[in-house]
Amino acid sequence: MRLLISIILLLISTWSKAQESCTFPNICFKENESVLYHVYYNVSFIWVNAGEVSFTTAKEKIGNKDVFHIIGDGKTYPSYDWIFKVRDRYESFIDANELIPIKFIRNVNEGGYQIYNHVLFNNAENKATSTSGIFKVPKCVQDVLSSIYYARNIDFSYKKKGDKVFFNMFLDDKVYPIFLTYLGKEKIKTRYGTFNSIKFSPTLIAGTIFKEGDAMTVWVSDDANHVPVRINSPISVGSIKVDLMKFTNLKYPFASLISKN
Repeated sequence: MRLLISIILLLISTWSKAQESCTFPNICFKENESVLYHVYYNVSFIWVNAGEVSFTTAKEKIGNKDVFHIIGDGKTYPSYDWIFKVRDRYESFIDANELIPIKFIRNVNEGGYQIYNHVLFNNAENKATSTSGIFKVPKCVQDVLSSIYYARNIDFSYKKKGDKVFFNMFLDDKVYPIFLTYLGKEKIKTRYGTFNSIKFSPTLIAGTIFKEGDAMTVWVSDDANHVPVRINSPISVGSIKVDLMKFTNLKYPFASLISKN
């Protein structure tokens, strides 16, 4: 589901040696939001609907902190498991006020690669305690799922094409620098409908099922929700396209939707 989260998946103006504030308030989503995506594989130049991924949010408490409990579930349909079988579940508990993770759980099976990891973040001491040890992390580090919701709250309104947004992500007990390159605004037609969108390209991580570099392209709704509506990416076994298909309880009207198919 790195293919689905980093999608689907879940991520400052031109990077110079200074970084914008790494925490800011959530303005783009609320509790009980639910979104569903269909995942299309390109097989012999034909796009087939081979799987789906869903994301949900809930409001909870950890100690005296208000947190968003975010769950990402991804799977391929049984009839397409022969292409690349995916059975993934990600959970992130993020501080509702600062959008930084407190706890992260990953239980994945991707093409026979299986891993379980449980991570507790100590943001005051810049440490992450995972299933396999204790690791030093930068201030405001994100996990792979919290990155999506963090990125939704980035203000692209003053960006210029080519500007980059930077943050750090903790994955597989390592810290990765992530760059989002802003590509401008675009009208995009998806399986669901036609949207006004904000377009950007994340820098991908070597060693995952994605190919390294800036090959992935993401379109998010050009409205106050900043919901991803399409993701395109080559992967190690071909290429995928991910389209938003269902949504409930968005925080704002879906004003970017021009027409529904």
